Amino acid sequence: MSMRIAQLRRRLASEAGATMVEYGLMVALVAVVVAVAVTTLGGAISSMFTSVATTI
Repeated sequence: MSMRIAQLRRRLASEAGATMVEYGLMVALVAVVVAVAVTTLGGAISSMFTSVATTI
């Protein structure tokens, strides 16, 4: 039983979980930035492609 408690203490003291959470937050932030950029620039890019398509 004390072996399991020691394992649990080592896992709780490990910083690997915190690092994983930090990476997850960074990925979520990048996803939000990309979504905002696509939403903001989507109309302009669409009209640009339409203009190029009609020119060709």
